[in-house]
Amino acid sequence: MTMNKRFFSNLGLAMRAGKIITGEEAVIESVRSGEAKLVIVAEDASENTLKKINDKCSHYQVPIHQYGSREQLGGSIGKETRVVIAVADEGFARLLLKP
Repeated sequence: MTMNKRFFSNLGLAMRAGKIITGEEAVIESVRSGEAKLVIVAEDASENTLKKINDKCSHYQVPIHQYGSREQLGGSIGKETRVVIAVADEGFARLLLKP
């Protein structure tokens, strides 16, 4: 299985486990509260969104990973398009970052 496929299926697993937070405001809140262990931003996110999320993540020292399109991110968790996703579980965060 390619990295690509594995990444998105693991994202789906995390979603089913209830460890995914989506939506820009909710993700920023989870970064602030320390709940987010990893933030994933779509590669086609706007520069503005990317900068805002990046600044928050670096301030609170949360790893940020730019990967996939908004369609792929949304599809992998069974939703419409998603630009920003936070993973609220250390295990899933490690799994998703594994090459």
